[in-house]
Amino acid sequence: MPFPHPVKGCRLALASGGRGGKLTVDMPTNEILLVTISVLATLLVARWNLLRVARRLVEWAHKLRTGEETQKEPLPKTALLWPVVQEVLQMAANLKEARAAAEEEARLRLAGGSRWTPERLKGHVRSILHGRSFLVIANREPYTHIRDGGRIKCVTPASGLVTAVEPVLRACGGTWVASASGDADRETADEHGRLRVPPDAPVYTLKRVWLTEEEEEGYYYGFSNEGLWPLCHIAHTRPVFRVEDWKQYCSVNGKFAEAALQELAGTENPFVLIQDYHFALLPRLIRERRPDAKIAIFWHIPWPNPEAFGICPWGRELLLGMLGADLIGFHIQAHCNNFLDTVDRLLESRIDWEQFAVNRAEHKTTIKPFPIGIAPNREPAEGKNGVGGPIPREQVLNRLKLQVKWVGVGVDRIDYTKGIAERFLAIERFLEKYPEYRENFVFAELAAPSRTSIKRYHDLGAELELEVERINQRFQTRNWKPILFLKEHHNREEIDLFYQGADFCLITSLHDGMNLVGKEFVGSRSDEHGTLILSRFAGASRELRDALLVNPYDIDEVAEAIHDAVTMSTDEQKARMSRMRAVLDEHNVYRWAADITTELDQIRPDS
Repeated sequence: MPFPHPVKGCRLALASGGRGGKLTVDMPTNEILLVTISVLATLLVARWNLLRVARRLVEWAHKLRTGEETQKEPLPKTALLWPVVQEVLQMAANLKEARAAAEEEARLRLAGGSRWTPERLKGHVRSILHGRSFLVIANREPYTHIRDGGRIKCVTPASGLVTAVEPVLRACGGTWVASASGDADRETADEHGRLRVPPDAPVYTLKRVWLTEEEEEGYYYGFSNEGLWPLCHIAHTRPVFRVEDWKQYCSVNGKFAEAALQELAGTENPFVLIQDYHFALLPRLIRERRPDAKIAIFWHIPWPNPEAFGICPWGRELLLGMLGADLIGFHIQAHCNNFLDTVDRLLESRIDWEQFAVNRAEHKTTIKPFPIGIAPNREPAEGKNGVGGPIPREQVLNRLKLQVKWVGVGVDRIDYTKGIAERFLAIERFLEKYPEYRENFVFAELAAPSRTSIKRYHDLGAELELEVERINQRFQTRNWKPILFLKEHHNREEIDLFYQGADFCLITSLHDGMNLVGKEFVGSRSDEHGTLILSRFAGASRELRDALLVNPYDIDEVAEAIHDAVTMSTDEQKARMSRMRAVLDEHNVYRWAADITTELDQIRPDS
């Protein structure tokens, strides 16, 4: 039966005959020849295009392998091949990154250097973990979400711990378990309190733990910051210990233990790194449920002598909780010594002074110093001309609406351990002894309000304002006053501006575990100008030996150090700053993390 509408010039017919039926096509010879030529031409063109692209791909891959390739996208974005091109480009980017890291590592080895980078740390931790979980537990979260008008804004809290630890998670991945602090935290996390961070390029998980107002009041403001904080800092503020606060401290430690155990479910031999004095009970709580975990706790604040610690009513419970860890870290050796002395005094245990370890209840805990650093190679802010480099003093002075020759800066939380009042007294003494600096000198104190619901902190803020007012009234003129007390939260860009525009940074901590402000100031000075005046009671003074080290209680000594800073020659400034920057470069936060994970990995499980 013929088709109802045959094509002109072509006869189509179906021959019947059961299974032997066949379709026959009659077409003029010239049209068959044209179709054949068209098909062959199409195939030849397609083949030629594919071969051309393949040749270009081979040539480009060869140049990439030999290090000659410089173009970012050397291949055509054809619809057919674009998915393949994308994969090749991604592989090329990874290869370039690995080559750059290898070249940098080789350069450092040839130069005798040992600088740790995010790439080196990532490879190091991966080789240790072999796919096992890496968990960080801290009270402070690295990102918080708050409502700002009609929108939700993500901010990074001002915290030395966040500054130090967050680059490690960026490099290694893993999970950060923290207390939720933002009023929009719930609606930005999933039903389990999890979200991926950083927001712009997520590489690790943030797990938020929700605390009630009563829990936060008792655990954080009460026991942690009215009890343990003054107890460990020995800063002449009486610790306050309440039974209700202790109960909330125990409850919150239990809540964090449950959150951590949920994150560790289904894993084997995980690494757990607990941060600071908020979680002294946590190591043992996790150890009891996960004996296969390798647990470290890093104590960011000082550890007092046994007599001072002994006044805590629950001192034994705190020590037993901490000794559930395999590794306890402090900033300096003196704090390790104090801890071992305290354990020896309060607990029945065997102290191994050669290995710096505590053996108790068939479990061994190693105690070691790990001085924390900062992330290296911070990009300097741009100057007025748009060229990268240190920000000129003029930009700082424009913000302050002053025109003076010398600028000093202090950056602190408003805390009685920071010696801010002593700092102001030293500036007063400096202007008494050297009146020629009046109207030519200004000191800017960037002071972030902290823990204002605690009476001692609330009162301290008012006391400092009165002291600044008294000193300014004594020296100020119509267009000038010596001290600017900038009592507000400042973002990283603003702080860096003052770091890079100041002649000196003044740190007068009465007692401090480390104090990262000094390291941040040195790290920001790529011009190698400026002088660091540093309290010898801050842990950073053990490393930054080229700072002007002072006793903050000696007001005349600090005043003289200010004078030395503003009169120091450029050559001496550069020599001191260069040596301190070399120390920071070698002992950065990536090395800190590598040292802790290496030590933890080498600890053998209990028999």
